[in-house]
Amino acid sequence: MNEAAILEIGQNGIWVVLQLAGPIMLSGLLIGLLIALFQALTTIQEMTLTFVPKILVIFAAMIFFLPFMMTTLKEFTQQLYSLIVTLG
Repeated sequence: MNEAAILEIGQNGIWVVLQLAGPIMLSGLLIGLLIALFQALTTIQEMTLTFVPKILVIFAAMIFFLPFMMTTLKEFTQQLYSLIVTLG
């Protein structure tokens, strides 16, 4: 196994991590921006107002994106296993 193959595995791993975490992080970011806009417009500065909706949206996004996340992780794992088999 040469350096190019190792770098490719690392790049694929980073890409899979971005694919898995991206939708969850984006949903948290969007709800955070909406809540910040609401707080700025109403001058309500309550800390629990930001925390509770973010947690609920992140849990909902995890449930919604779980099938996509599982298939992405399964495909990457199968690629790694097939690579291990070809090396051994």
